[in-house]
Amino acid sequence: MIKITVDDSELKQLLNDLVQKVSDRRPLMKNLASIMHNAVEENFEQEGRPRWKPSQRVKKQGGKTLQDTGSLAASITTRYDNDSAVVGTNKVYAAIHQFGGKAGRGRKVTIPERPYLKLTNEDLEDIKQAVKEYLI
Repeated sequence: MIKITVDDSELKQLLNDLVQKVSDRRPLMKNLASIMHNAVEENFEQEGRPRWKPSQRVKKQGGKTLQDTGSLAASITTRYDNDSAVVGTNKVYAAIHQFGGKAGRGRKVTIPERPYLKLTNEDLEDIKQAVKEYLI
């Protein structure tokens, strides 16, 4: 057997840094949560990507869809740990706006889906880039 030993302190430090980064992923997950949160904010700003079907109230009074009071957009929070990054809301009515469906008394009102918790291909590319940069 032939054995080659590399005695390079810079290379050893780079390898040690890589091990540390792979072991402690919280900084990466915090960054990913931030990217996702920014994407959701952009969804509200642009009224969907692609654009949501406007609500009747918006058609009549102006304003922005899903932003009558601003409480849904303001309720978006992030959470992260060593293994995950999450963006979401605790608003009871949030799911009906995300997925659409029947609502109201007797379920007589149809609410179209307006996926505000959605990432575009560009958002996914930003996430991939952040992961690559973290590991370099």
